[in-house]
Amino acid sequence: MNTLIFRTVAPFLTALMLFFSVFVLLRGHNEPGGGFIGGLIAASGLAVYGIARGVSAVRRALFFHPLSIAGAGLLLSTMAGLLSIFFAVPFMTGLWIYPKPFGVEVPLSSVLLFDVGVYLVVLGAITSIALALEEKEVE
Repeated sequence: MNTLIFRTVAPFLTALMLFFSVFVLLRGHNEPGGGFIGGLIAASGLAVYGIARGVSAVRRALFFHPLSIAGAGLLLSTMAGLLSIFFAVPFMTGLWIYPKPFGVEVPLSSVLLFDVGVYLVVLGAITSIALALEEKEVE
């Protein structure tokens, strides 16, 4: 399935899927979505790109090894949970701050930090598995 049309459309489809995955990630706490499904959408987009352009193109596009991305996500998720201990509240309690960059109030929470961590864990793990399977198939 390595046609000219697929190779041409794959980068645009991948970019669209990555943007949509970030949208799903950011709306996920109060509505359907979140880090897990956002990470799956992003990994699927990278899989489409890998099928069209090859494993080496995906590895170049990622900048970091997929397992390093998963490790960073695990670290973020753990920090989100441990953050509550420093404020003497129960483990995994949501903590909020309200910074005002450029005069606009932006509510940020430890829940968002946890969701971003889950997003990175899923993205890194699934991408690593997909790339390993694709490399085995090529050989």
